[in-house]
Amino acid sequence: MNVRIVRLMGIFGILAPIVGAIMILFSIQSSPWFNWSDYALSDLGARGFGSVIFNSGLPMTGAVLMMFSSGLFGYTHGDLIGQIGSSLHLAVAFTLVVLGIVNINVRPWHYYLSVSLFVFIPFSLFLLSVYNLKNGMKNYAYIGFASSIIAAGIWGVSGISVAIQEVVAALAVTVWQIPLAVWMARLEVTEEEDEFSS
Repeated sequence: MNVRIVRLMGIFGILAPIVGAIMILFSIQSSPWFNWSDYALSDLGARGFGSVIFNSGLPMTGAVLMMFSSGLFGYTHGDLIGQIGSSLHLAVAFTLVVLGIVNINVRPWHYYLSVSLFVFIPFSLFLLSVYNLKNGMKNYAYIGFASSIIAAGIWGVSGISVAIQEVVAALAVTVWQIPLAVWMARLEVTEEEDEFSS
């Protein structure tokens, strides 16, 4: 793996959930009609100034997440399971970008994309955690396995709104992603790579 690239992309893994959270919070603040019990987060993209923030925030978040995904490809280089997991993570990022354009008013395509997004998430986390376990990164693997179970299992919980289910799934990704991204960002460059770059 190219440590310099992986380190740089790790920074984007830290930034992506922060960007996403800020844009969603601003959108909610600008949408006084929104409440957590009756709506999905996607409803924020339906109308008003809040929809401008939400529909532009998704592509912004997705674009930053794509950068982190490229780091995952470098990190898992040479391993089929890791590369498939990285591909699914990239699919999550790409779907976020598209959802900003194909917003909730574009039916039924928005629904199909939303379902795809929340299917990609647990599978990506699971496969990347398998990769981490194979490579001795047990703590990161266990966090990923737990996060993948939560991200998938929340959809089987009745009595809560779609918005809360979406937030729980997003938080599951964040709990897995930020520690791994921090680890990536703190990787040490070997002497060989220093010599190669000089």
